[in-house]
Amino acid sequence: MLSLLLIAAATLLALYSYNRLRYLRFTQYAHIPQVPSHLLWGHLKALGEQTSRGIPDRHPDKVFEEMWMSLGRPPLMLVDLRPVTAPMVLVPTHDIAEQLSKPTQLFPLSTPKSPTWTHMIPIIGESSILGKEGADWKELRRRYNPGFSRQHLWQLLPLILEKMEPFCNYLNEFAASEEEFSAERLISNLTFDIIGAAVLEVDLNAQHMDRSKQSELIQLFAELVQSYSDDANNFPWWIVPLTTLKRHQLARRIDVLIKRTIQQKYAEVKEEAEGNRSRSILTLSLQESGSLTPQLLSETSDQVRTFLFAGHDTNTSMLQWAIYELSRTPRVLKAVRSELDEILGPDTDPRVICSILAERGHDLLPRMTYVNAVIRETLRLHPPASTARMTTPGSGFTVKTQAGEEYLMDGLVMYPCASIIQRDPNVFGDTADDWVPERWLGEAANKIPSSAWRPFERGPRNCIGFELANLESCIIIAIVARRYEFTKTGLGESALDATSVPVLNGKGQYRVQSELYNTRKMTSKPVDGTTMKVKFAVKPPDVLLET
Repeated sequence: MLSLLLIAAATLLALYSYNRLRYLRFTQYAHIPQVPSHLLWGHLKALGEQTSRGIPDRHPDKVFEEMWMSLGRPPLMLVDLRPVTAPMVLVPTHDIAEQLSKPTQLFPLSTPKSPTWTHMIPIIGESSILGKEGADWKELRRRYNPGFSRQHLWQLLPLILEKMEPFCNYLNEFAASEEEFSAERLISNLTFDIIGAAVLEVDLNAQHMDRSKQSELIQLFAELVQSYSDDANNFPWWIVPLTTLKRHQLARRIDVLIKRTIQQKYAEVKEEAEGNRSRSILTLSLQESGSLTPQLLSETSDQVRTFLFAGHDTNTSMLQWAIYELSRTPRVLKAVRSELDEILGPDTDPRVICSILAERGHDLLPRMTYVNAVIRETLRLHPPASTARMTTPGSGFTVKTQAGEEYLMDGLVMYPCASIIQRDPNVFGDTADDWVPERWLGEAANKIPSSAWRPFERGPRNCIGFELANLESCIIIAIVARRYEFTKTGLGESALDATSVPVLNGKGQYRVQSELYNTRKMTSKPVDGTTMKVKFAVKPPDVLLET
């Protein structure tokens, strides 16, 4: 009798589980466009199959785009990756993305961040501004906004310029030796040095190609970030427990070092006269603090870790792509150089340029409209990162498509995919996939909806450091664009004609032997580290015309 009851109970449980699974896979979100789902694996199977059809290490956004295009480019697309992560809705249009980022009556600070950010806790800490909500987020933003304001950033300009000398020295060495090098490694070291100076006003000794000569903090950060470089290590902790344990061990060591620096800087703030205080973003945030409580110390450490990571990682990616695109687009490189000649004068010596910018940078840098167009276009075509939002079940949050259809989004990770949104042919026309900085100049720029460019996302939760990133990028391009000629090696290398001269395509760029593409290394980066060679640029002599 007991065995019959157990069999009956097991049968009922199996039947319930089967029906429940069928509901979750085929009914719960059936109203949202999606590729065919699998009863057990949802869209994990379809994602794996789509990945295998192309370059296997291409960025997941590219795979999502291919799946989305196979459906006929619908306004939304469901990607059900349960049980690995919550089901996700891909947002491919700027009008729906704007509905997520703008304040609403339901969410005055915009829709909440998705908990998917928590896999970054070892890098940025549990109390990072990236994951805070409501009043906690507002307080952190209020505390750090002054340090990232444009007015304060001009005070940091000398600190940024000081870091350019070792960077240019390495370029000089590579130009002399004709040795191939990784632009990612070189630029990452530079941007880490800059963000260390801006946030902490300390020398992190990041610009050593020999890791053993870098500071302990840089070495630990590099090892921690490297643990995220393989997609296989980006699963939940219960799938990669050993990697997760290693991350937390590294994070604790980083936290100790940063807290020690914070304590030192706090003591200096209290001892120094107001006119002689440090210019760092950290110091500015601590000036109103009556005491450095354990809670404030821990919270500040998490923000410093966040700024160090975000402040160097995303800009490293953008600068690699900007230098690469300039190297293969002679028309744009010529325009950039002409603008810099006009604004900075003919001398291309980095020391001379740094001296000019240190004295008059606040007047000269805003005049570099074409350089800024290069930066904007690079961020449009190659966005390093995006955001993800999520509302809890019962919130009643809906989005509306251009056709007037409404979709309930509660319980779904909402992912505005910048790499799709910013290549929308309905906005950017036939050149949506082309690198055309001129689209951001004059009347052409006025025709682009502001919501269609979102590499720093938008609304109240936009990136606090976007002004610093833009300033840093503008300075670096202004210093290197006229001094050096970069040539890509390996992936993305130019195709040559019979006389070994690069061949232009119909779009004014050099043809390539193979396409350079992004992969996911925590954020989106060129897959090969942007291997390059560099030489000194030879400025053509003035040509005198007979009259």
